[in-house]
Amino acid sequence: MSDPIVMISSYPPRLCGIGTFCEEAREFIQKKHPEREVLVISHTDGRGDGVFPILDLTRTGWWRPVAEKVRELRPHSIHIQHEYGLYEFVDGRGQGDGNAGFLSLLDALSDWPIVVEPHTVHGRMRDSEADFVYELCQRAHVVLFKCHYQKWRLDWTFPGRGWKTPRNVLVVPHGARPDRHWGPDEIPGLRHELGLDRVRHLGSHLVGLIGWIQSNKRWDILTSMWEDIATELRDCTGEDWDLLAAGTMRDPAHRKDYERWKSEVEVLEQKGLAHYYEFVPRGEVYYKTMAVCDFIVLPSTDETQSGTLARIIALNKPFLTTAPMEGLTAQALESQGGLLFTTKDMLRSKLIRLASNEDLRLELGDNLRRYLDTVVSWDVVAGQYDEAYALAREAVRSGRPVELPPEF
Repeated sequence: MSDPIVMISSYPPRLCGIGTFCEEAREFIQKKHPEREVLVISHTDGRGDGVFPILDLTRTGWWRPVAEKVRELRPHSIHIQHEYGLYEFVDGRGQGDGNAGFLSLLDALSDWPIVVEPHTVHGRMRDSEADFVYELCQRAHVVLFKCHYQKWRLDWTFPGRGWKTPRNVLVVPHGARPDRHWGPDEIPGLRHELGLDRVRHLGSHLVGLIGWIQSNKRWDILTSMWEDIATELRDCTGEDWDLLAAGTMRDPAHRKDYERWKSEVEVLEQKGLAHYYEFVPRGEVYYKTMAVCDFIVLPSTDETQSGTLARIIALNKPFLTTAPMEGLTAQALESQGGLLFTTKDMLRSKLIRLASNEDLRLELGDNLRRYLDTVVSWDVVAGQYDEAYALAREAVRSGRPVELPPEF
């Protein structure tokens, strides 16, 4: 067996979007590389074959055993999923280290090919974010951004501070599964499997609010309007449209909003206009719950990239989402598979337009299918990861830093 690819990340069963992302990415990297193992160094709550749960953030030097394990594994390349909270050591006074331990880890691994994939790169960075991204690009051989705007914004952010723009940034989009498709004739079977056929008032047309229930995923934007919208849809289309709100809470800090929004959906359910379906948004059921919907509404007030949107794209489901909202807006524009709203009136009018126009739904779905096949399929993304690994390995071999062209 050839040298392994070693990923460092949170990992299931932790309820973490980055962990779920790593699980899917690992599956498709492994599919592309049957000749070598794809191993994961995770936090202490990670589990599974080829997973080493040794990343212990209760220790100030958590990065040392991680570095030792990497050296022991002698990797072909190191592929790190980064989110600030995943590597922040907090001391007894409640003071965080600003990801200093993470940068120490990169220093300790500098003799090996390092690819880092940060999941939060805002277009307009705070000072601390700009400083961290600069230091990250100095230490990693290749840094993967999800969206093109994140890269070209650096040409404004860094020179404005008198810093040189890093040239080792490669844009690789958030991957989406290419193998989750159900035809119209299969939808009744999925509704039965999910138990939705036992909800007597639930009509054949569903608008979906699907995913983790978090304070930034503003379900109340739509639930507060749904009764009036449902009435207008019945008048416009001659058919009943119901709201399927499905998911659960992930972070206890969001419990107040979770309980309030869930109760709002339950009030609508009592009126025969909606249904609340509680499930953990992971695995096959996540896709099946989306698949039974005609289209998805993804309201958000703080998002750079979205695993929910990746699943929407995987299913070729037309969508409506908030704008301007960084990665959500970028992918809506690039895919031409979704409609954007900035006000409640826009959401209402575009939702009614989408529900009333089956041809538009088919057009947006076809656009998403092409975008999936050519741009964001995990099969395509795994090939781009290979490019990043090759660049990082050459940088280690030659001693020359990676130099990639700017976006503009």
